[in-house]
Amino acid sequence: MNSKSVAAAVMVAAVLSAAPARAQQFINILTGGTSGVYYPLGVAIGKIFGDKIPAVKTQVQATKASVENLILLQQGRGELAFTLGDSLKAAWEGDEEAGFRSKLDKLRIIGAIYPNYIQIVATADSGIKTLADLKGKSLSVGAPKSGTELNSRAILAAAGLSYKDMGKVEYLPFAESVDLMKNRQLNATLQSAGLGVASLKDLSTSTDITVVSVPKQVVDKIGPPFVSVMIPANTYNGQEKDVPTAAVVNYLVTSSAVSDDLAYKMTKLIFESLSELANAHAAGKEIKLETAATGGPVPLHPGAIRYYKEKGLIK
Repeated sequence: MNSKSVAAAVMVAAVLSAAPARAQQFINILTGGTSGVYYPLGVAIGKIFGDKIPAVKTQVQATKASVENLILLQQGRGELAFTLGDSLKAAWEGDEEAGFRSKLDKLRIIGAIYPNYIQIVATADSGIKTLADLKGKSLSVGAPKSGTELNSRAILAAAGLSYKDMGKVEYLPFAESVDLMKNRQLNATLQSAGLGVASLKDLSTSTDITVVSVPKQVVDKIGPPFVSVMIPANTYNGQEKDVPTAAVVNYLVTSSAVSDDLAYKMTKLIFESLSELANAHAAGKEIKLETAATGGPVPLHPGAIRYYKEKGLIK
């Protein structure tokens, strides 16, 4: 064999050996802050995908949550993302006020998951017991243009309040808000998350708190996708009674650029691994296959539709 033949053979061997590496799929999971609910659930999903999808590499990315996640999906910088339903609707419509300069037309739903509860918690010594009591006090409303911050605007507006009515408004993630409250530098925080969110559990174990109610009439003023719910008694230390509040459904979303086959596998594994998600966070217990394919503001991904048809949820 001459030198040219040897070189050609080496090149062919190199190409063949590289083929499996090129075939590897990458799934970047866009979550939220590490002290929220999205992140631990995202870590659990990443492990499930890594264990059960051949030749896949997963990464779990901490983000500012809903709004940032949807923008990153549109840009092709993620394959799966957590988002609040109202943020998803705003992204699909290109609501600039909500942080979307144009319509995000590549978004596709994998499934509806658990409801986010609007949890307004104040330090007991702040004297805040009702929404009206927030006037003149300091309140953290979540990271700027995050899903939580959009929820904050909606709740305050329905209660006849605005940021201008507050003594001070902080735009902070959950953990940072709690740190300020522990240090008596902040009166209250609004956190849109699953029940039992780590940040508020942490706060309630070190500080006396009041969980502020959002009455049904306030929720009804906002309307869909918000619904009236209860935060059950003893969700947090010192919370002895059920507290009425608002909730909005969360979704797992992907991009139209993701293949039907991969979207099918992701959907199937998520909804056939619910016990593992429940172990990752209490909010995982509220994810139900029966409601996964219902009423989203964005189309389902064809891969997700295939799975739901198999399960008899879509005809």
